[in-house]
Order: sequence, then structure tokens, then C-alpha cells
Amino acid sequence: MTAKPANHVPTAGSCEDCHTVETWSPAHFDHMVATGTCVSCHNGTIVGGKPTSHPASPNNCEMCHSTTAWIPASFDHASVTGTCATCHNGTTATGKPANHIQSASTCEDCHTTTAWTPARFDHASVTGACATCHNGATATGKPANHIQSANTCEDCHSTLAWSPARFDHASVTGACATCHNGATATGKPANHIQSANTCEDCHSTLAWSPARFDHASVTGACFTCHNGSTATGKPANHIQSANTCEDCHSTTAWSPARFDHASVTGSCGTCHNGTTATGKPPNHFVTSMDCVECHTTTRWEPSTFTHTSANYPAGHRGTFACSDCHAGNAQANAWSNPSYQPDCAGCHASDFRADHHKKVESPRVLYTVSELRDCSGSCHTYTDSSMSRIQTSRSGEHSASRGGW
Repeated sequence: MTAKPANHVPTAGSCEDCHTVETWSPAHFDHMVATGTCVSCHNGTIVGGKPTSHPASPNNCEMCHSTTAWIPASFDHASVTGTCATCHNGTTATGKPANHIQSASTCEDCHTTTAWTPARFDHASVTGACATCHNGATATGKPANHIQSANTCEDCHSTLAWSPARFDHASVTGACATCHNGATATGKPANHIQSANTCEDCHSTLAWSPARFDHASVTGACFTCHNGSTATGKPANHIQSANTCEDCHSTTAWSPARFDHASVTGSCGTCHNGTTATGKPPNHFVTSMDCVECHTTTRWEPSTFTHTSANYPAGHRGTFACSDCHAGNAQANAWSNPSYQPDCAGCHASDFRADHHKKVESPRVLYTVSELRDCSGSCHTYTDSSMSRIQTSRSGEHSASRGGW
């Protein structure tokens, strides 16, 4: 009788455990009677061996499979000799999901054989754009307070760190204040011009200064900026005035300026000095007095001056030019007849007419200038040369207040 062939399954069983007397095959047997390893039979010759899609591994069949069923199988990734993708290719085993990071890395570059996550990886191997993952679903995307921009992540950020970031304002789509609000990025400083303008109305994305702007949108008073610190203020030779800038100047030009003299706090000569404003003409009366002593702020002519000196009695009525008395056109005037000062004759001695000033009719006696040096005093005509009886009494015949003799 024929014995077991050389390639028979190693077994401690008897023939009839598996075969019948009628035929050898098909035979039934229980793996429990097999004494050799699985591969003794499952070698692709006696019976089917590892399929071509089987994970590359030095493990024996029985290390992962049971004799009752191939699957499910138990195995340890540690004994797999091939790359993960050999199995995890989407056919043999689960492969990269549709939302997997686009990367040239192999599975084992980032994942371990014990768990898919957490995973380690180097951004350097990622082949897709940042936003492929950093979209808010797969990985963290732009935060709510991110700059509004048409840039992609990599335009500004590196794969090593989000910040510091580099970027070009040219691609920013939102208004400057979207970022320059004092929270996301530097906003208006405390000493900024009070204005309803937006940043871009005046500044460029290349530099804050120099800035262009239209005064029309400024909400604060001129002096808020034009204080000599933030912007040019009043020059040293400016008119002394309680006015604000806008009382006299416009936002389009400093000059010509409009103003009301009523708010000027300095003397006229501070401005009317021939440099800042029109000064005294060449033929002006020479004096050190301020303009307001004779002139008003509404017009130069007519000019008035009230002499307060006791040497110039009040009430000299009439219109006189200063030079009528001040022959030298100077403020300090010398008496024309100093021997008679401070009486009227000190100035008016040359106006005295002796034949008009009779002391006695007959025999005719005339007064002298010295006797009538006070023109406004008493002047009597006597009956005779004894001058013991007054014939006519005249007092106050001459009065400065009447404007004539």
C-alpha cells in the first residue's frame, strides 16, 4: 500500500482521520492534528501561501492567524518589514483619507505603528499650500481677528513659526483700522490729530510720514496740533492776541489773515513796526508814544491826542496839527518864550499886540507882555494914569476853550 508522500502535511493523525477508503481527496482534516508550522503547507505549493498583497513580514502565519480563520488576524506592526504604504494603500488596509495633508512623507515619517495620532511631522515635506490644512477644519485656520488679506499663509508666515510674520500691505484688503486699532496692531497715538479721517486718507502703506491730509476733516481746534510741538505753532513775532488760529486764519492758507484788533493783547507797535505790519510813515510826528494814544483800531484818521500836562491847559479847542506847536516835529517841545513859562505867553508872546491892550486911554498907557503873560487872567482899563479906579474890567477875555482870541 502506498505510503504518505513526501509533501504530506506533517501530522500525528492516522490516514482515516482525514481520508476515506474510497478516495484520498478531497480530504477533511482538523488543523489540530497538524504537527508542523502553517508554512509547511501554506507555502504556495502544497496549498495557498501568502498572497502578493500580504504585508511584508518575517512572522509565521500562526503568529497572526488562527487555524479556524485567516481573518480577523492579530499581528504586531513591529514585525512588519515593509513600509506602511505597502498595506495602507486604501486597498489592503486603510490608506490616507481624502482630507489628509498633502505631503511627500511616508506614513512612518509622521505616524507610529501604535496610533495614528498624535502624529509628528515636518512642514518641509508638505506639498500642498498651508490653507490645504489650515482651513479651520483640518487644522487651525485664520483667527477671527486676522488681517483681512488676499495673501496665502506662506506669503507672510514660515513653517517654523507664525510670528514674527512678514507681509506686504499691498495685499491687505481691509481698511487700515481693521488692524491698526491699538489691539491687533499699533493704532492712533494719544497725540494724533483729532480727525474723522481714516488712516489711508492721509498715510501710505510704505510709511506713516510724511502724511498728506485735508484740514477739512480735522475735528479739533487748530491749536490742538499747531502748538509748536505736533505742528508749527505761532512764530516768535506773531501778534500778541487772545484769538485762536481759526479766528483769523483759514485751513487753506495762513495769509492773508482776517482778524479783529479787539482781541490783540500787545501794543500796536508790536505789529505796526514796518516789518510785521505797516508802521509809521516817514513824515510821521516823531514820538515814542504807542499808536493808541492818538489812533483807534478802526481807522488811523482822524487822530486825537489829549494833553494831560499842566503846561498845556485843557480845552484848547480847534484843529491843530502837532507841528503847529511842535515846530521841530518832535515829542519834546521847547518853549518859544521860555522866560514866560509856564504861562500862556510862554508860547503866545509873539501873538501879543500891545495896541490892543490899553491900560489907560488918556494919556495912553499900554500893557506889556509880561503884565498879561496869563492871557486868561483879568485885564482892566483905568480912568487915569494913577490907575486907582477901574473904568472897564475884563476877565477871561481869552479862553482856550473858545478856540480863538
